[in-house]
Amino acid sequence: MKRRTFIQSVSTSAVSLGLPAMALGDDQAGSANASRKIFVWGGGTDKPILSHLIKLTGKENPKVCFVPTATGDSLVSITNWYSLVEGLPLRPHVMRVFINSYTTKESFEETLMKMDAVIVGGGNTLNMMAIWKSQGIDLALRKAYEAGILMSGASAGSLCWFESGTTDSRPKELSKVECLGWLKHSHCPHYNVEEFRRPLYHKLILQKELSSGYACDNQSGIYFENETLVQCVSSNPKSKSFFVEVVDGKVVERELKAELISG
Repeated sequence: MKRRTFIQSVSTSAVSLGLPAMALGDDQAGSANASRKIFVWGGGTDKPILSHLIKLTGKENPKVCFVPTATGDSLVSITNWYSLVEGLPLRPHVMRVFINSYTTKESFEETLMKMDAVIVGGGNTLNMMAIWKSQGIDLALRKAYEAGILMSGASAGSLCWFESGTTDSRPKELSKVECLGWLKHSHCPHYNVEEFRRPLYHKLILQKELSSGYACDNQSGIYFENETLVQCVSSNPKSKSFFVEVVDGKVVERELKAELISG
């Protein structure tokens, strides 16, 4: 299916679901000139998801930078990244933030601006946001985003682009976290695999502590161009994504029609 045809199909499905104008893509989704790009999924990063990310860059053998801030630049997460992308047509990079001036001769902005895509890893969203703002990484990411570099990720790496969402970043229980706010909705990752995610997300939206937003199962993803939803994909036929809002005083989940992808 051609890209323009697919986007028109997704937009039509969104209209039938009654999604708000921003989520429809009625103006920008059909444009071949869209530049700002965000692709997120709930969790469960696999080769089909990464293969789709590669396609979204529009590049052959793109440079993809993994940002493991949310795990404190954990060696385990970095090693897993290199293992996961083995055999895929991309050039993997890592941007560590726990660095020093003697050994790091390139700024965060200089690193990011050389990439075709950025993939933010999971972990502690609250700590990651604090570090990014302290180091000016949020500003460097925004410059790369405006330049057309694809932003992506799962869990903390999907939450960060939205206004706010649910997180396990604090002791004892899930809670709300404030994020970058590039996408003017809330977000909930791991929708189908963590039992407290769904009820808390519903509660916070119903109480107006969170705005309406997008919930993604593991292995289900949503793609935005110029802050407009244009595509929903899944690498597992049982995984889904939803737009969640309050209608007549009740929380309503509207399933987003997804394209099944494979590696």
